[in-house]
Amino acid sequence: MMEEEELEFVEELEAVLQLTPEVQLAIEQVFPSQDPLDRADFNAVEYINTLFPTEQSLANIDEVVNKIRLKIRRLDDNIRTVVRGQTNVGQDGRQALEEAQKAIQQLFGKIKDIKDKAEKSEQMVKEITRDIKQLDHAKRHLTTSITTLNHLHMLAGGVDSLEAMTRRRQYGEVANLLQGVMNVLEHFHKYMGIPQIRQLSERVKAAQMELGQQILADFEEAFPSQGTKRPGGPSNVLRDACLVANILDPKIKQEIIKKFIKQHLSEYLVLFQENQDVAWLDKIDRRYAWVKRQLVDYEEKYGRMFPQEWYMTERIAVEFCHVTRAELAKIMRARAKEIEVKLLLFAIQRTTNFEGFLAKRFSGCTLTDGTLKKLESPPPSTNPFLEDESAPEMEELAIEKGQLDQPKKPKVPDNPFHGIVSKCFEPHLYVYIESQDKNLGELIDRFVADFKAQGPPKPNTDEGGAVLPSCADLFVYYKKCMVQCSQLSTGEPMIALTTIFQKYLREYAWKILSGNLPKTTTSSGGLTISSLLKEKEGSEVAKFTLEELCLICSILSTAEYCWATTQQLEEKLKEKVDVSLTERINLTGEMDTFSTVISSSIQLLVQDLDAACDPALTAMSKMQWQNVEHVGDQSPYVTSVILHIKQNVPIIRDNLASTRKYFTQFCIKFANSFIPKFITHLFKCKPISMVGAEQLLLDTHSLKMVLLDLPSIGSQVVRKAPASYTKIVVKGMTRAEMILKVVMAPHEPLVVFVDNYIKLLTDCNTETFQKILDMKGLKRSEQSNMLELLRQRLPTPPSGADGSSSLSLMAPTPEQESSRIRKLEKLIKKRL
Repeated sequence: MMEEEELEFVEELEAVLQLTPEVQLAIEQVFPSQDPLDRADFNAVEYINTLFPTEQSLANIDEVVNKIRLKIRRLDDNIRTVVRGQTNVGQDGRQALEEAQKAIQQLFGKIKDIKDKAEKSEQMVKEITRDIKQLDHAKRHLTTSITTLNHLHMLAGGVDSLEAMTRRRQYGEVANLLQGVMNVLEHFHKYMGIPQIRQLSERVKAAQMELGQQILADFEEAFPSQGTKRPGGPSNVLRDACLVANILDPKIKQEIIKKFIKQHLSEYLVLFQENQDVAWLDKIDRRYAWVKRQLVDYEEKYGRMFPQEWYMTERIAVEFCHVTRAELAKIMRARAKEIEVKLLLFAIQRTTNFEGFLAKRFSGCTLTDGTLKKLESPPPSTNPFLEDESAPEMEELAIEKGQLDQPKKPKVPDNPFHGIVSKCFEPHLYVYIESQDKNLGELIDRFVADFKAQGPPKPNTDEGGAVLPSCADLFVYYKKCMVQCSQLSTGEPMIALTTIFQKYLREYAWKILSGNLPKTTTSSGGLTISSLLKEKEGSEVAKFTLEELCLICSILSTAEYCWATTQQLEEKLKEKVDVSLTERINLTGEMDTFSTVISSSIQLLVQDLDAACDPALTAMSKMQWQNVEHVGDQSPYVTSVILHIKQNVPIIRDNLASTRKYFTQFCIKFANSFIPKFITHLFKCKPISMVGAEQLLLDTHSLKMVLLDLPSIGSQVVRKAPASYTKIVVKGMTRAEMILKVVMAPHEPLVVFVDNYIKLLTDCNTETFQKILDMKGLKRSEQSNMLELLRQRLPTPPSGADGSSSLSLMAPTPEQESSRIRKLEKLIKKRL
């Protein structure tokens, strides 16, 4: 029973001593200890095992027990001391709390006393300053009353003086007085409910109205709009009247300006009436000369009469532009059939020069909203079409400063008067567009005639294929037309000009480029197998002559130049045209046309070299390979193929030096065409003996080395062939080598032969296997058994796949094949 009670006590004690992780962590931080007995996860069994790890250690059990008892005794003493020390803590705490409450009560009483004294002090201050505040309010009201009375006196006196001066037309004094009266009147806005103040305000308004009517009458008298009376000269009265008009309603100022300008331009409307000879476009210079004289005359006579901030000179010029635009539009509608291109361009040139003169002379601050579209600076561009667009004066200045080689910045249109008159010519720009259509048609015809007269370009083996000069001439003319048309209009005429550009870009591609590509023929040129097998150098002639090859390369380079320049032309046209019309400019079709010419040129070069190699491959397929007795040097047909490659490729490479990427395309296309054709002719070589197969394997390796060296063959500078090209050659020629290795292998036992075929050829199938068996010269009965065995041995491809991926893992790597080829070469050399 005692043991059970002790166990229950221990369990209850453990339940009480289960502390939360936060409390345990706090205890460890306050009382750090390395003693295992202090750990929260203390395990008695592990602790005992630590003290007595072995049986021999049990000999010290008494000593360990004594130490633990001593430790327990010390802990009991410490606990007893702490418990006794906490006996009086509760009593001390209650005593401290009572003392704190007494201190708070005393502090609260002192705060209340201070608050009472502060309230008494505030009341005392209010009683002292009550009289002072009354005096301050009285002073402020008195000051306001005196100021208001003074303003009222000034207003009343000013109104009387204003009415008197208005009757005497003393505008100089009225200008100063009126402004003062209006400023004083502003102080009485809150007093308008008082009848006397309202009456004074109405008298001021009446005086302003009278002044406005009187000034308009004075100007009408001095500058009559009708009748034969000559306008009077400037006077001090009118000059002062303009100062008064600045203060009055802005409508008065606008009316004065309108009447004066109308009277000033009345002579212009008479001199350049629609029925007058000088009104036509060929004498448009006289209009601008007349207004220049009038502006000079105005500055001399009336320059000081109107305030400078009225910008009367600029207003006269702007109104002249509006009138001229309307008059020119009317007369051109009436005589539209008489407008010619030269006459139209002459008038536009003189008009744009006049607009430039206005931009230099005036700031354009009087142009009203909506009169002209505000010009915005275009975004920076690296387009080469920006070159040479700057004015000749800027070019001369750049030459003087030595800055000709520096990149030119885009021209920023900063003429606020651009189009103020020349806008009227836009509906008639169809004449200009039709003229450019005709000129470009004649230009294309001249290019065709020049090409026929001069013939194809001379061979160039140093600097690459030359671009046809007609190409540069065409785009220079395009640029000239584009700049000229953009100065005339950035709207629909630019779209019409773009359509013309597209038309003749296509014609240039068809007539000049595609039309002059050499035509291929189907005849073999009378070459026989015996002639192809001759090893004498120069005995074989390519289908295209040297001049024809250079012509194809030149046309390819020209098409590439046209493609790139057309792309730049499209970007530049989008910069020149209005933003709302940029989507309608698209030269993608024309660039595709030039891309087609490039592809056709490359295909012609490939077909030419391919056709030159065909007789040699035919000769290979007709040789008696079963009669070959020993392996020698490369066969004559290989020498013939290499000869054609060495004749054509250096010429093509040198003439395509400026367009290296297209030479790479030529190499890739030739490899893709020649290698399958070589394998096809290889299958025709049947039957083949073991020695014949070894000779063919040597020939195949020779061709492979030549093809790998094709991009730099015959060149003094050896460049590494592009990886994409090398991959195609290695893959294709390795397949040819594997076919020959299968042919060389003995066909018995059948299982080994079939497994070897499956291992060497990744794309193994029954059709290829049938051709290999034909090359070995096996009978049909033998072939049927081997074909049946192949079908059984071929792995079944998984659903949805072709099964080629599983076989590709067994294919030898190119490095392994190259090592085998080297071994075969060594063997052949030993035999020789």
